[in-house]
Amino acid sequence: MDLLEYQGKQLFGKHGLAVSDGKAVTTVEDAVAAANEVGYPVVVKAQVLIGGRGKAGGVKLAANEDEAREHATNILGLDIKGHVTRTLWIEHASDIDTEYYASVLLDRSAKKPLVMFSTEGGIDIEEVAEKTPEKLIKFHADPLTGLTKEEAIKIATDGGADADVIEGVADALVALYEVWIEEDASLAEINPLIVTPDREVKALDAKVSLDDNAEFRHPEREGLGDSANADPIEEKAKEQGVVYVKLDGNIGILGNGAGLVMSTLDVVAQHGGEPANFLDAGGGSDAAKVKQAVELILSNENVKAVLFNIFGGITRCNEVANGLIAAFEDLKPEVPFVVRLDGTNDVQGREILEAAALPNVYAAKTMDGAAEQVVALAQSSTGQEN
Repeated sequence: MDLLEYQGKQLFGKHGLAVSDGKAVTTVEDAVAAANEVGYPVVVKAQVLIGGRGKAGGVKLAANEDEAREHATNILGLDIKGHVTRTLWIEHASDIDTEYYASVLLDRSAKKPLVMFSTEGGIDIEEVAEKTPEKLIKFHADPLTGLTKEEAIKIATDGGADADVIEGVADALVALYEVWIEEDASLAEINPLIVTPDREVKALDAKVSLDDNAEFRHPEREGLGDSANADPIEEKAKEQGVVYVKLDGNIGILGNGAGLVMSTLDVVAQHGGEPANFLDAGGGSDAAKVKQAVELILSNENVKAVLFNIFGGITRCNEVANGLIAAFEDLKPEVPFVVRLDGTNDVQGREILEAAALPNVYAAKTMDGAAEQVVALAQSSTGQEN
């Protein structure tokens, strides 16, 4: 779950990170009232889960009530790269002397938390890593002991933080690590982490991603995120307990197991296709779950062909076949399906599909062959040439 900026800042404040005073609002009148309460000058910020807000006109400085009203009117409802602004964050404007960067995430290759710090804040960290990698300090924290103050001081010192704010930067790093651990975050990032003229270290922005698998430990998370801009298919899948992520392509994908689905996406792309979704039916999927998954895939109007790539273990291929038949009976799909069944009861599954003689359903023996065939079918239905 990705948090809006103000939600991330509220988490930061909870763990002792300094943030500017502000209020989240959803109407122009509330925005003006919040600006008057927070105190001018204020920054009116669009709350959307996408970068480039400033360039799109979603971040404006207001020196008085009239400007606050004007900016709130213009930003509410603003479409920023497909994300409609429905919430504003009204924040007291900060004086900035220096901009730094700080983050904590999981380094999967090292299997340890990775703390990063740079004095090159306010720009894309990827650009810093590419052009001036020596300015990006990376430190693997011990997952058992966490990030100590001494380690944080060394990170700030090695990173070149101004001497008079090394303690403040270290405190911010320790607090950010605490956010990452205690809130079960996959990413906690501040860009920029600012130093004010009076040498206070503050989080001017917040980018936080929370691990959905830890929701059972955090009932207070209900209502977080940007549900107003959430994809309705993804929301429906979440309600049904299905792992589904919408993508930009036109080939629907269903597999069992995250690794197999990811591999399927890659192979489809290698053959020139563009996947429309990631859908992991999981282990033990029965006919009802398969039918449910087909309905989710076909809810996306961009889908021009569908690939089933099943390697049966706990999942039985005959159940997958029965689920597909049930889906065809109720949904009557008009797009072609390519089905590759392998593993538990695969022969029985293929026999069931062959006997059903479903229209526009093609059997494939290998994953590579299935991907090649579904790409050709999708291109054919859209009038493209391979």
